[in-house]
Amino acid sequence: MITKTLTQEVSQLEADLCFALADSNRILILYALAEQSRNVTEITNELNITQPTASRHLKILRERGLVHTERSGTTITYHLADQRLIDALDILRSVLRDGIVRRASL
Repeated sequence: MITKTLTQEVSQLEADLCFALADSNRILILYALAEQSRNVTEITNELNITQPTASRHLKILRERGLVHTERSGTTITYHLADQRLIDALDILRSVLRDGIVRRASL
């Protein structure tokens, strides 16, 4: 049954998470931060993207609560907010792989 609460939660999910995950670089940033906390320079080097691009993506992830920051002097370190994000992404990747295999076998 589609309840009002479910409708509201799905609407919030779409507004926050779906937008944040709509770019592959943001997903890769989450995976990089799952390995270890990093500053923007480390992220740019890991993903081979420019600093402005990394900063723009990190801002979106921070605004959506998917990453949090810690300042030490002039350095800002980014941390994954919740490991369950990676678990959910891994499940979605598994569903995608299974679909690809199923279509390839047709």
